Amino acid sequence: MSRPKKCRCINCSPNVSYFKPKGIPLTNLEEVLLSLDEFEAIRLADYEGFYHEEAAGKMSISRATFGRILDIARGKVADAIINGKALKIEIINDINKMEVN
Repeated sequence: MSRPKKCRCINCSPNVSYFKPKGIPLTNLEEVLLSLDEFEAIRLADYEGFYHEEAAGKMSISRATFGRILDIARGKVADAIINGKALKIEIINDINKMEVN
């Protein structure tokens, strides 16, 4: 049995929940789901330019965990772009599931 997922600080919520290739109906596309913590990891590392140590601190997780989340997130984004899939960004409506600042 795996350990329960630790609450992570998410300081930004996405303005959109889907990205898809132009001209192809969403119903004809495979989806890749990007979790909210994966979205935050990409935002902190690639958009904001934080080093892993500082970004991990902002999410209240270890640097190693941050690195694993970021690797998974980058793989999912690459899969969506290279294989022409829709990228769905998870939206959390239940505040108890994740700590959103």
